Amino acid sequence: MEKLSYRLLEEQGYDGYLLKDAPERVLQFGEGNFLRAFVDYFIDMLNEKAGFNSKVILCQPIGQGLSDMINAQEGLYTLFLRGQENGQKVNKKRVISCVSRCISPYSGFEDYLACAKNPDLRFIVSNTTEAGIAYDPACSLTDRPASSFPGKLTQLLYERYNNKLPGFIILSCELIDRNGDELLRCVNEYIRQWELPEDFKNWVEKDNIFCSTLVDRIVPGYPRAEAEDICKELGYQDNLIDTAEVFGAWVIEGPQSIKDEFPVDKAGLPILVVDNVDPYKKRKVRILNGAHTSMIMGAFIAGQDIVRDCMKDDVIRGFMNKALYDEIIPVLKGLDRKDLEDFAAAVTDRFSNPFIDHELLSISLNSASKWKARVMPTVLEYHEQKKELPKVLTFSFAAFLCFYHMGRELKDGALVADRSGKEFLIKDDEWVLEAFLKLKDASDESLAAEIIGNEKMWDDSLKNLPGFEEAVVNDLKLIADKGMYEAMKEIAG
Repeated sequence: MEKLSYRLLEEQGYDGYLLKDAPERVLQFGEGNFLRAFVDYFIDMLNEKAGFNSKVILCQPIGQGLSDMINAQEGLYTLFLRGQENGQKVNKKRVISCVSRCISPYSGFEDYLACAKNPDLRFIVSNTTEAGIAYDPACSLTDRPASSFPGKLTQLLYERYNNKLPGFIILSCELIDRNGDELLRCVNEYIRQWELPEDFKNWVEKDNIFCSTLVDRIVPGYPRAEAEDICKELGYQDNLIDTAEVFGAWVIEGPQSIKDEFPVDKAGLPILVVDNVDPYKKRKVRILNGAHTSMIMGAFIAGQDIVRDCMKDDVIRGFMNKALYDEIIPVLKGLDRKDLEDFAAAVTDRFSNPFIDHELLSISLNSASKWKARVMPTVLEYHEQKKELPKVLTFSFAAFLCFYHMGRELKDGALVADRSGKEFLIKDDEWVLEAFLKLKDASDESLAAEIIGNEKMWDDSLKNLPGFEEAVVNDLKLIADKGMYEAMKEIAG
């Protein structure tokens, strides 16, 4: 089959939206599946719905990447948004045409620096993984390029400054807290280390807007098992097919003036420009991640393996919904109740996605730190506000204890456990696993007391929580007496 191109689409009579020529106004560090299914999709929609009229230059943040493959397809690729909306199965196809080209600063450093001289360039977007925003003192201004992403960005900003051009709106999408603030901190470190002019430092901070952002979309990426059949159906060879869930949300912290240049409201996109991204981060962690962590260990012990199948079970879905609507949402402050409930309603659709086999065991990785970050704050706030314990979330701690207590042997950094005659692995930090292994023959009372009292896991938050240990012991006895499924049914009832 012939490779995807503008000419081929024209010959096929493609009637979808395409933008062949437009100014290059966005430079994107990262050319992988996530950014192409998230940021580039939104920019493509902005082009169609709001006249954004912008092309995106993709930039490889590391030496090996997709530049040759992207350029061979003229920046075009097919994106499938697949999942469930309002209980209905969805599979939407769109050819993304906002990408102009992909450059590599490793093989074409001058092409990279030339981007700084483009007066049309206004936005910089990045997702260079959690480790990407880091200061590496080994970087030098004369490196071609600097090895770190903040180092490369400082080189680009300095070239921009020397050409006396306006600064950028910088949208950091890495999965770390306060990503924009951290990126600016690293840039300032290079300005100091490289002894760059004070006037340049002032220009960086006053003429550029470093935005911390929150991104939310599951992107399975290239559908390797289906790719050949998909290409036959499309009628062209596309080596860059991307897949993502239908749900997407992007929260950008910055001045409202950003929307004058980035017209998200006009396009009706799920993108918010806000004064403070933190309440939205809390919403995601407490509702989406909290629902996962509070449900999956009990569900696994009850015999489930895939998140989607949990949503088909009235008891397990009811258990999750009671946690969401009766315990998590009521204590969340800083956002509208309807906004929180709408976000929670989308969780059921997302967890029900018929195209993603999200395994409970994969979510269970490092559940000790996840329960502490995602669930424990709600338990503490619920007790503080209502002077009682949240039944479902307290039970989820008992389910966590049961799950880890199933481990009988530590092997290759994991606890080996058994469910109905089938072996599985419990994975966490080794010190966490060792703490449970020491208690493999402990009674319910000893197990609860020792783990709740482990200050390395929980500080002193749980051992000082009135009634918590007694409630957990009662839940452990309920599980032992009735089995996990019936116990979850009783707690959720």
